[in-house]
Amino acid sequence: MQRGSDRLSAHRDDEMKHELQGLLRSGHPTRTAEWHDPEPVADDDPEVAGGPVVPGRGRHEALRLELGRLLGRTSFPAAPAPLAQALRERSAPDGLVDRVAALPEDATFGTASELAWALVGDQE
Repeated sequence: MQRGSDRLSAHRDDEMKHELQGLLRSGHPTRTAEWHDPEPVADDDPEVAGGPVVPGRGRHEALRLELGRLLGRTSFPAAPAPLAQALRERSAPDGLVDRVAALPEDATFGTASELAWALVGDQE
């Protein structure tokens, strides 16, 4: 029994399924106008521990923001192993996960900023 709370009709639902069928089967965009497709990452894009650099900020600040976005407040305080596992679960770049996992096991980080300083070190 349909209650009438659907945004679209069953007919429109079928139309949308038909429109997406090519994309779902092929696994790649099927548009003829390439300008609709997202632009791929360039080979010469700068990276910070496997992620993009935020313009106008230093390496520590960009890394701190990325770690804060990925880990949030609930991950801290923690040792490198649990932090690396949390990053892995949140699909962080492999380079970043590997660098966090390589930190000394006896270290404990209370904030994303402390972790970023440990990763950046004396590079700034």
